[in-house]
Amino acid sequence: MPTLFENVWIESTGFFMPGDPVTNEELDAYIAPLNRASERLKRKILQENGIERRHYSVDKDGVTRWSNTQLAAEAARVCLAGAGVGLSEVGMLATGSSGGDAILPGFANMVHGELAAPPMETLTVQGVCASSVGALQQCAQSLELGTHDRALAVAAEMPSRLFKRSRFAPRGYDVDFDAHFLRWMLSDGAGAVLLTRNAPTSAPVRLRLKWVQQRSFSGDYPVCMQFGLTLDRAKSYLDFPSAAEAEVAGALSLRQDIRLLPHLFDVGIHEYVSLAKDGWFRPEEVTHFLCHYSSARFIPVVDDLITRANLKIPRERWYSNLAWRGNTGAASIFVMLSEFLQTHTLKPGDKLLCFIPESGRFTVAHMLLEAEAADAPPSARPARQPRPRAEEEADAGLPSAPHDPSGAPRHLAPLLQSLAKTWQDYRSRVWRTPLVRAIREGRISRAQYLRFMECWIPQVREGSRWMREGAASLSGPFQPLADLVQVHAGEEQNDFRILYEDYRSAGGAVDSLDALKRNPGGEALNAYLHALAATANPVGLLGAVYIIEGTGQRIVPALLPLLKQALDLPPNCFRFLGYHGENDPHHLERWLQGTQLALAADPDCARSIADTARRTAELYLMQFEHVLPEST
Repeated sequence: MPTLFENVWIESTGFFMPGDPVTNEELDAYIAPLNRASERLKRKILQENGIERRHYSVDKDGVTRWSNTQLAAEAARVCLAGAGVGLSEVGMLATGSSGGDAILPGFANMVHGELAAPPMETLTVQGVCASSVGALQQCAQSLELGTHDRALAVAAEMPSRLFKRSRFAPRGYDVDFDAHFLRWMLSDGAGAVLLTRNAPTSAPVRLRLKWVQQRSFSGDYPVCMQFGLTLDRAKSYLDFPSAAEAEVAGALSLRQDIRLLPHLFDVGIHEYVSLAKDGWFRPEEVTHFLCHYSSARFIPVVDDLITRANLKIPRERWYSNLAWRGNTGAASIFVMLSEFLQTHTLKPGDKLLCFIPESGRFTVAHMLLEAEAADAPPSARPARQPRPRAEEEADAGLPSAPHDPSGAPRHLAPLLQSLAKTWQDYRSRVWRTPLVRAIREGRISRAQYLRFMECWIPQVREGSRWMREGAASLSGPFQPLADLVQVHAGEEQNDFRILYEDYRSAGGAVDSLDALKRNPGGEALNAYLHALAATANPVGLLGAVYIIEGTGQRIVPALLPLLKQALDLPPNCFRFLGYHGENDPHHLERWLQGTQLALAADPDCARSIADTARRTAELYLMQFEHVLPEST
């Protein structure tokens, strides 16, 4: 649940960008190519991320002009000057950053010292993009409790010194893509927000902080963006005999595993949908959507997902300065908010929703701000406005609209929201099963991988069978759905053979498919799906397909590179996992088509689809849990 605030307002904002803007044509003077692949990668990444200008704290010779501490201090000064407030009037300083100039002391203390500020409470929040929101939230809580009257949140990033060509010389400029990627994505800058518990009256409109929510999903996923670990994440830079050896081993390269990024938007949009559905905001009432995305290529991804859930905020209400300020990590949302307030005139009732996904190990933050007249009473209005149940039920009864593949018809949105809740709970629990923990931590053995496949092969073998049985049980208005299911079952009827061949290539000893047995979870799932398929018009099976195909699209692709990394096995031992990771997105599009056919025939079948998805998730989870013992 979000943290609510009744007596916190934004008094001022400010930002500082070092030096002159650096265009894409000038990049090589600061971030020099490393090898022959650099130029090609640079063009591709810049074409996708939409960044046209950014700022660097280093000059063309790689000399630091502003430290990260100095960037933060400059932003703080700009912010305080905007309010006409001195440092002696601030009770707390909190900072957010992926790292200061020194490993210790804390970044907030370094900024405090740079400002030569009087004694005050300080807090360092270390992370990536959402660390700034963490700093702001702690400042707001100190005001809400009455501990301080004013608090200052500052965020700053200076990754440019990690990208200098000289830093890659010890490795002979032989750099993996994960380290290449961020050289063209990140840049320097700082932003600050001054909060107060005394409602400002100097301007006709003031901005109130309504609520903040941030949730970490680090328990569900491997590290995505990191600095200080080797490429396989198995060794810290501190574990090497010297810093020079850590550099050669690549432990001091900033990396991002882009294969994991789709999962960040999966959990991010789930949080967005949950907040909207629980009444913390209404998309139609959001006047401005400040969305922090690292690349312009993610704009249509976010837009499509919230459109499918019938929770779309029109694109003309979105605001981002990524193109001309660059991606400044933790500072991005403060820089964005400050520049937005400088260039837009708010009116009472305007609502600003900020969305900040963090790729470090996946954290998602949201905050809601509302403009109000300066003479408005200081007491808070209700922060939560649940959607009336009658309104949701009215939406569910709307007639079907022509299907646009880029978004879902409005009447499908309640079902998709229900399925999303089931999926997120299932996905999170799968990632914490003994099997997946062993894969994530790089300690899965060949014997355990073989055990996994021994349990899985007979389950996959049954997939096309219960689908065909279910199709045969569909009749009347569901005949078009039956035809589509038959096509899908036909494509998957021999998939289990690929998995069995992988198993044998990996050293599997069972030489007969019929000798492989499902574990208790797989047995329960199989019995449930066959029994359901034998009933009249078992449309609920679409819920089972959603969970099973979703596993192939969202979970398998993340496990595959970890398995390859942990197991010394040839590529032909992983063909099935690779095949499903590539094809299941198309299967889910077919699922969406089938779901529309089902709802067109019977709008009331949405409940059975959602119920079946929930039961399938429980049983599929049981199958994962029974692969390895809990003590593994």
